Amino acid sequence: MNTVRHILQVKGDYIWSISPEATVYEALRMMANKDVGALAVMEGERLVGIISERDYARKVILHGKASKDTLVREIMTTELYPVHPDQTVEECMELMTYKRTRYLPVMEGDRLLGIISIGDVVKDIISRQRRIISTLEDRLKESGPSTI
Repeated sequence: MNTVRHILQVKGDYIWSISPEATVYEALRMMANKDVGALAVMEGERLVGIISERDYARKVILHGKASKDTLVREIMTTELYPVHPDQTVEECMELMTYKRTRYLPVMEGDRLLGIISIGDVVKDIISRQRRIISTLEDRLKESGPSTI
C-alpha cells in the first residue's frame, strides 16, 4: 500500500508557492510557467492557504473581478485538510472525496512538504493496479494452461 511520501518521491519535492499579497494574475502566471493547477500560499514558512485555477474561475471570473486587481488572499482556499506523509493513498482519496477537495497539503508538524492533487492520487492508484495485474498475469503464465 503506497503512502503520500511515495507520491512526493515520484513527483519531486519542490513546492511552488506565492505570497497572499501577490495578485491573482501573478499566481496564474506562475501556475502556467510551472505547469501546475495550484500553489501553496505562504506567509514566510507558514502555509495560510492554497490558490487554484478553480478558485480563479469561481471567485474572480464569475464575480466580474480583474486578476490584476485582486489579491491572492481575497480568493485563496483557507479550509485545508492536511495529511501526513505516512498516510495511505486510499486515505487521501477518501478524504478528497468526502471533503470535495482536489488538493491536500502534506505536513510534517508545521512544515509543508508538498501538495498532492487528485491527479497524483489517481495516477498512483492506477500504477499500482497495473503492477498487480501484471503480477497476476505472470503467475497465470507460470502455472500453465488451465484445466477448467
